Amino acid sequence: MKNIFFTLLILSIVGCTELKKENPPISKNTEVETVLKKKKFPKLEPNRYNVAFLIMNGTYNTEFTAPYDIFQHTQYRKNIKQMNVFTVANSDAPITTFEGVKIIPDYNYTQDSIPKIDILVVPSAEHHLDTDLNDSAMINFVKQVDKTALYMTSHCDGAFVLAKAGVLDSVVSTTFPSDIDKMRAMFPDLDIRKEVLFVHDGKYITSAGGAKSFEAALYLCEFLYGAEIARSLAGGLVIDWKLEEVPHLVIK
Repeated sequence: MKNIFFTLLILSIVGCTELKKENPPISKNTEVETVLKKKKFPKLEPNRYNVAFLIMNGTYNTEFTAPYDIFQHTQYRKNIKQMNVFTVANSDAPITTFEGVKIIPDYNYTQDSIPKIDILVVPSAEHHLDTDLNDSAMINFVKQVDKTALYMTSHCDGAFVLAKAGVLDSVVSTTFPSDIDKMRAMFPDLDIRKEVLFVHDGKYITSAGGAKSFEAALYLCEFLYGAEIARSLAGGLVIDWKLEEVPHLVIK
């Protein structure tokens, strides 16, 4: 009996060892490695506006998805310069929005070669009023994009990122209504307006965010393509769009 017992014990140990060989422990970097192996850059159609969405952990869903929906739907409209839409982040790993949605960035701005960005969209994120503003790589990325972009847009507290990058220094802007006083305190030299849902000054469009991110995105489409296309895009998303009824400010 003893011999049988020891034989079984040895076999069980060998079996466990083999299992460990077949199923090695999961590396902490497995998620990132998997993404890198499968990474494929989006196919960008020529003769379109390249629209980049700056995302990070804590990005709020609405400020990201609202303008993304509007701009992506331009691809189904004819006789206009449509939009390529893609995301940029400081990582190849999936980012997690404030509400828990995981998004795999299309480009890592810290290492990838990124196509020329015509329109930068900065959705709001959880830490845009504090730690994100200390991210020098992100702020420098915004500064670099600003040099050649046709339009720089923000929704809700995304305006804090543009302000930190110094691109709002000579223009009028707005942000999330309850954070306007905070923005004025943080950037006392800026001209920040209340009582409007978005402001267009030069190439900068800043919005109050939330569901009103749809309005700011529709406004840019109306500015670029005309009222008929804007109404068509709004109708596709069941939005009653009438620019004249939306409190806004156009400076230039």
